[in-house]
Amino acid sequence: MGKEVRSYILLSIGVLILSISFNAFLLPAKLASGGVVGMSTILYELYHWNPTIVQLTINIPLFFLGYFLLGKSFSIKTLVGTIMLPLAIAATAHLPFAVKDPMLASIYGGILTGLGLGLVFRGNGSTGGTTIIGQLIKKYFRFSSGFAQLLIDAVVVIAAMFVFNLELALYAMIAIFITSKVIDLVQLRTSSSKLVLIVTDHEEEVKKLIHEEINRGFTKIWSEGGYSKKQKALLFSVLEQSEAVYLKELLQTTETDSFVIFLNASDIMGRGFSLPKDYKR
Repeated sequence: MGKEVRSYILLSIGVLILSISFNAFLLPAKLASGGVVGMSTILYELYHWNPTIVQLTINIPLFFLGYFLLGKSFSIKTLVGTIMLPLAIAATAHLPFAVKDPMLASIYGGILTGLGLGLVFRGNGSTGGTTIIGQLIKKYFRFSSGFAQLLIDAVVVIAAMFVFNLELALYAMIAIFITSKVIDLVQLRTSSSKLVLIVTDHEEEVKKLIHEEINRGFTKIWSEGGYSKKQKALLFSVLEQSEAVYLKELLQTTETDSFVIFLNASDIMGRGFSLPKDYKR
């Protein structure tokens, strides 16, 4: 099976699982667990607006905004995922079952959402939405990807607290937490931080991706091929899980000749993790 065909199969399966999670758990239980999907849950409660129409109305302009401001980080798969998810939600809107218990919905909705997003990421795709806003915040305010996305989800959950009630907002936070852990298991295994090793002939291009796109530092050493005896740059950096996912997508679309390894990292001490990211001036 070709690599591209496999990617689109993973993207399609992931989107289908996400739509089932929304219609079977999150929407019936009134859990606005972040993102555009969470926004559509709130607007459905307030005005009974169709979630599919709401998501398309928000997602498509965001895609073009991200395309013009972020450029190379967006591909045809992002556009496909942006359109597929609302359509899949419409197709699964009349499932024969719905879980309204908020605890069950937060647990199983969180698991299915994490599984769906993890498969989408493994297919090098995206469902667009607030992920694009997160990348814009990261670019212009120099926050990490994970923190930028957390801010957006927090705004949605706070809005849900006023529209629904505090308890449902707290259940939504449980769903967000579970989702993040399941994404980690599906996409990059178990650790929330990753050590990335990159052996490349295109040192400047890869350094630019790490520094400007991900906003992380790195260390460079020279390596020698055991067989070819050829000198190459070895770059390594420690990233948050969401940053590692983003860098993986960038490398696969722009620096396909690089040799890349992602490893689990734990007990990290130093600037950007246990210490502030920026040096005092």
